[in-house]
Amino acid sequence: MKTTICDFFSKELINSIKEGNIVAFPTETVYGMGIIYDNLESFNKLVEVKKRSPDKPFTLMLSDKEQVDKYAILNQKAKRVVNHFMPGEITILVKYFDDLFPWVHLNSKYIGIRVSGKKEVCDLIREIGKPMLVTSANISGEKTCVDFECTYQVFKDKIPFIVKGETDSCLPSTIVICDDELILIRQGSISFEEIKKVWED
Repeated sequence: MKTTICDFFSKELINSIKEGNIVAFPTETVYGMGIIYDNLESFNKLVEVKKRSPDKPFTLMLSDKEQVDKYAILNQKAKRVVNHFMPGEITILVKYFDDLFPWVHLNSKYIGIRVSGKKEVCDLIREIGKPMLVTSANISGEKTCVDFECTYQVFKDKIPFIVKGETDSCLPSTIVICDDELILIRQGSISFEEIKKVWED
């Protein structure tokens, strides 16, 4: 497979994602890899390329925060977190509606939801017309790529498209469970204390 280097506005890129192919692209945090969310074959490809356990869900990335409650069950506190921090460097783990495709939730208690703070990423998802399943650009267990050079070196000739661009913080997103309690899973550039203030407001 030959890897094509492109920008976010490539029609070939958009068509390729719609057809079920994998793309790597910069977010405001690190480089990510993603697929259209409603294609089981694409999910299996992404698992294979990343060499990741197939029982671990990928993050559902949306084009805007207004879509979150279409897929996730949000209490009032979770809604405050969404409204305050999205789009941005946060992933929330929340309960989901039963009609989601099984490979999106994999019978986990929660799914991860993210709306990127990078406008080009949101525009790309909007252009595709459906959410994406996204993960960090790395082989499972290895260092996450934070720039184009690393991503190209690791995934050249393994995926069809890599978007050339810049990341900002080079830190993965902060991950929190938003359920009856707010629980920190991973600290990123948004502090847990800051999120807790909004949660408890």
